[in-house]
Amino acid sequence: MPLDKNGYETLLQLRSAIRKYIRFVDEGAHAVGITPQQHQLLLAIKGQQRRDWATVSEIADELQLKHNSAVGLANRCQTAGLIRKEASMQDRRYVRLFLTARGESLLEELTLRNLEQLHLLKNAFTFVIK
Repeated sequence: MPLDKNGYETLLQLRSAIRKYIRFVDEGAHAVGITPQQHQLLLAIKGQQRRDWATVSEIADELQLKHNSAVGLANRCQTAGLIRKEASMQDRRYVRLFLTARGESLLEELTLRNLEQLHLLKNAFTFVIK
């Protein structure tokens, strides 16, 4: 069923709200001295279901990166002191990525900031999703 003019206006408002939120999140990452991609990696590790670590392959999948790009990002995060790597005890071919105390602290700081912004934007989402 085609949208009427109001429907297109609503979609534009939603898209604009999403873009503003993403810019807000990216600016927050830069403000604490990390890149938006590093922030995304921290969230992808912390957000794993029922565990506090992720593999490079899972990171690549979550962030829609090629495996070698995810490896490079993980290496940069490790160098920055945001994560630590640990070889899997069950299969040495797999490396588990864990947040460091610094990574945990930055992620928590950014998450609190971003949740406040999401709360402000919630009206942009509720009028589209009924």
